Amino acid sequence: MKFCSNCGHTVVLKTPDGDNRVRCVCSHCGTVHYTNPRNVVGTIPTWHDRILMCRRAIEPGYGLWTLPSGFLEEGETTREGAARETLEEAGAQVSVGELYAIAEVRQIHHVYLFFIAEMHGPDIARGSESLEVCLFEEGEIPWEAIAFPAIAQTLRRFVQDRSSSRIRCRNFRVHMMEIEGSLDVEPRP
Repeated sequence: MKFCSNCGHTVVLKTPDGDNRVRCVCSHCGTVHYTNPRNVVGTIPTWHDRILMCRRAIEPGYGLWTLPSGFLEEGETTREGAARETLEEAGAQVSVGELYAIAEVRQIHHVYLFFIAEMHGPDIARGSESLEVCLFEEGEIPWEAIAFPAIAQTLRRFVQDRSSSRIRCRNFRVHMMEIEGSLDVEPRP
């Protein structure tokens, strides 16, 4: 940030009085500009034993597979945002259930929230951010082409929990994950 969104003057980096972090502070009006992590909301949408995934049509991760997810918008709940992203990216209507995973990616300031979701039907359609969408059986998941570590770890845990019947019995705890690395794209083999 170079200019104050309040008055338009330049900002400087300094620790405001009573704070413990360096912030952007307006040199004219004194407004402190806080930057906070961005929330990414998404679903693990299922239709019977299949998992809905999207192949990305945008960077980062162009051409790689992901779960439907994106940034939470102002004025919507996390569940509403997750359902919206699923509809926008995969054309699927879902009932958003319980929170399944929280993945913190400190290096890029993102917090992912993934919800279990049941599709209303098998109808899917690629959105403008997807090259294609597909319902995968567990053995068909393109593990070598997953876009982001947070997606890969969430999917691995979901498949494991589902195979042990924890999902069907709702006998799972919310998975808390800290994702390390400087990039948010899964390395390609």
